[in-house]
Amino acid sequence: MTENDDDIVLELRDLYVGYYKDLNILQALNIKARKNQITAILGANGVGKSTALKAVFGFLRPNEGQVLLEGEDIIDVPTHHRILKGLAYIPQQPGIFKDMSVEENLELGGWTFKRDKKQIAEKIEANYERFPVLKEKRKQITGELSGGQQRMVEISRTLMAEPRMLLVDEPTAGLSKMLSEEVYEMLTMLTEQEGLTILLVDQEIRHALHISDYVYVLELGRNKFEGPASDFDDLEKAFWVA
Repeated sequence: MTENDDDIVLELRDLYVGYYKDLNILQALNIKARKNQITAILGANGVGKSTALKAVFGFLRPNEGQVLLEGEDIIDVPTHHRILKGLAYIPQQPGIFKDMSVEENLELGGWTFKRDKKQIAEKIEANYERFPVLKEKRKQITGELSGGQQRMVEISRTLMAEPRMLLVDEPTAGLSKMLSEEVYEMLTMLTEQEGLTILLVDQEIRHALHISDYVYVLELGRNKFEGPASDFDDLEKAFWVA
């Protein structure tokens, strides 16, 4: 793990966040996500993992601290402008339009350059190259696809905006083991082949450790442990011993 600060794409610095101003779920949270790597935030239910992603994307405003994207504090930047700065968010609950076709969903993902039909078409074709099964089903209603294929559509639609930093919340929630493995393979491909930086929140600890480069473990909204994923081979020690 390099310590070169130039590699830091996203940094949460002394972050306090809550749904009420005087009640913070996250307290003095510090996290760094480095270029072309998957950084995982792990911990029990209710420790604030998803809250951290919402604060990064602008759905929640921190009460204190900084959210630095490539060195710029973006706390006062509206969510839609954060997208223009290369930040994207894939929520736990699928956000696709299930009554629309695969291709229509992808077209909606190109809203940042909606006046450039040629560019939209090129980005759609790039997604079909990533995920050939979507090209085969381009005219199919998205709600008729398998859960894994719907996740594929959601990831593809997100990639239409050409993000550099991807926030991913519980990517395999509700999916079978086989489909979950496909999703994790997708995330690994995006970092290894396309150079994306990913901040991942996950309950599937073993899978998250397998694909991640660096890990943060939270407890009661605070940093508990951190280190390279290889340091967390002893899961019992890492997660259940105070």
